[in-house]
Amino acid sequence: MFPTLTMDLSLFTLLNQQWRNAALDVILPVFSQRWPLLVLLSGLLVWRCLLRGKDHSVYFIVLLVGMGLSDFSTNQIKHAVGRLRPVESLASVYYQESGQWLQRPADFTPEKERGTSFPSAHAANTAALALLAALLWRRVRSFVWAVPLVVGWSRVYLGKHFPTDVLAGWILGALLGSLCWLVWRALSRRLGLPERAEV
Repeated sequence: MFPTLTMDLSLFTLLNQQWRNAALDVILPVFSQRWPLLVLLSGLLVWRCLLRGKDHSVYFIVLLVGMGLSDFSTNQIKHAVGRLRPVESLASVYYQESGQWLQRPADFTPEKERGTSFPSAHAANTAALALLAALLWRRVRSFVWAVPLVVGWSRVYLGKHFPTDVLAGWILGALLGSLCWLVWRALSRRLGLPERAEV
């Protein structure tokens, strides 16, 4: 079984059980859903293409490739590692089901032997997205890092991941995002395209 460090468990308890309030119960689940990010990216794609032309869509393709590579890789690792999610392995965990907040009983006993907790795909995908966006559009560098931070927090808050799952996801996403950037730089030079989007 995947070991859970004392510090990992303590931080999980802090974020999932102690630092809770009604506002976060409403806001953080939104950051754990994929559709808001897809809607935002679609809107930005349309806006930038109208502003700069259809050629600008290539930068969004780079983002999608980076996120796709990250998502595929994390899923492969998850199934190999088999770590149970906190909601499947710990008592007193807060989680959401059908839009309702529930809490595992104090005498909760895990029924599953394997799970898909490590690493967090949400954390990896948004880390890859943030890194590539910061490299492609310099003007977003100062705030784009908030996306993986809030998404990672939301995954712990919802009982889906331990903090180390999120940390591993961030590291993996950053590495794969960097790899995608290096490939794009080489490809853009060969094709005679600017490696970064115009402001």
